[in-house]
Formats: sequence, C-alpha cells, structure tokens
Amino acid sequence: MTLIAHITDPHLRAQGIPAYRVVETNMLAERAIAAVNALDPQPDFTIVTGDLVDKGLPEEYAVGRQILDQLKTPYAVVAGNHDLSAELKTCFSDRDWASQMPGDSVQFSIQVADIRIIGLNTAVAGKPYGHLNEEELAWLAETLADDTQTPTLIAMHHPPILTGLQSMDRSKLRNSEDLKKLLSEYSNVHRILCGHDHRPVFAPFGNTHVSIGPGMAHQVVLDLRPDQPQRFNFEPPAFLLHKYGAETGLVTNMAYVEQFPGPYPFWSDTSTEWP
Repeated sequence: MTLIAHITDPHLRAQGIPAYRVVETNMLAERAIAAVNALDPQPDFTIVTGDLVDKGLPEEYAVGRQILDQLKTPYAVVAGNHDLSAELKTCFSDRDWASQMPGDSVQFSIQVADIRIIGLNTAVAGKPYGHLNEEELAWLAETLADDTQTPTLIAMHHPPILTGLQSMDRSKLRNSEDLKKLLSEYSNVHRILCGHDHRPVFAPFGNTHVSIGPGMAHQVVLDLRPDQPQRFNFEPPAFLLHKYGAETGLVTNMAYVEQFPGPYPFWSDTSTEWP
C-alpha cells in the first residue's frame, strides 16, 4: 500500500498578514499540517498542488518553507498561479525535485514506494489561467515514455476540466487537449491531482481521472449558476488521501482538518424498552 496526502492552496502570507483581509492562512496551514502529521498510518509522501503563497514574495516562501518542514513526510510542491516559479525554485533549491528541469520551471518525477508522482508547472507569470508550454510538454512526453508500467500520478495546479464553477473554469488549463492527447498513449496514469478550485471535484479526463483537492483554508462557494460571482467562504478545510494498492488501484478519501465530536461505536441501546 502507498498512501499520498494531497494538500493544496495554502495561500500563505508574510507573518501577521491575513489573505483577502480575513483568512488567517498561515494558522490554518499549520493546523492542516498537524492533521496530516496525526494520521495513522502516516502517508508515504505529501504533494502540494500549488498556490503555496499568495503574492509570490520571498518572505511568503520563507513562511511556506518553515510550515512545510513541519511535515513528518517527505513532500514536493508544484507552482500555482499565485506562485512565482523562480521564487519557488529558489526557496527549495536544496530539494532534488526542484532542480530536475532547467530554467525557472519546476517539474519533477519522484518514485514513492510502488508509484510514481510527476509534477507539472502550469503557472503562467502574471496570469490566472494555466498553460503547459512546448518545453514542459516535451519533458512530460519523455518522462512518461521512460516508464510505461509504473502506476503514475500527475500533480499540477490548474484543472484540465470544466467543473461548472464558471468563475474558476475561466482560469483552467488552457491547452487541456494537448495534455489529453499526450496521455492517451499511456495506460499507467491513474490520476491527475489538482488544486486551484478550492473545492473537492472529481471527473473523467480522457483515459484517466481528475481529483481536485479542497482548500486548506478557505473554499470557493459552490454556485453552479451561469455567470456566478467569484466568492469564498469558511466551509471546513480538508485535504485528500490517495491510497494505492495493486488489488484496488487508487482509492481517494477526503479528510477534514478540524476535530469533530466522536468517534462513537455503533452499539445498540439494549436497555431501552420500546413501546
């Protein structure tokens, strides 16, 4: 069994500054990390699918590094539209996954137990939408061709699908068809792990499936009306757990960050006499 924790969209700020005036993202991220660290069994790896920080500032990345280093598991991060790839690469320059591709783009291939995780850089500097350029797609094609058997997860920030959340769909991955065509040649890509939408969303994509993780802090309002305004709320923060086994394939559960009453056993109350 291989267990992967999938967290996304921390939107970390410099110390003492909330995001969007009201979201204490740093505090909420530390609570999410504590929830991952409390899991039993512990995940084999944690993947962060983008928007580690909110403004792309060096001081925000310093906070991000300090918080992520609290994880008990190894981890890696892909860039989101709120990130600056060059700053992300600089912050994690001592990590092997941050230096596998030349230039500022952060893309990587990591073996975790019996699965492979491929991280892609979909961020476009100064733009909210995602795009994979020719060099990034060529790197992905070469990486996939190197191993056509190992069960593989692809991690990236921008979803390649339409979710019905129109305010978020406008900033999805722009060249989704290029990715779909490339992946159509491979049967070992079990899932595409994404962030960006701040909601748990699951959908097919070509010959694989997409899992979009909920936010670690704030969530995007579930509003499927046309021309919905872009708004967020404080639904409970959560993350995804992806469990791979040879017999089951990839199974995904959602875990909440906060603690709730329970657990209680399913015992019947035999002392009650019913009329």
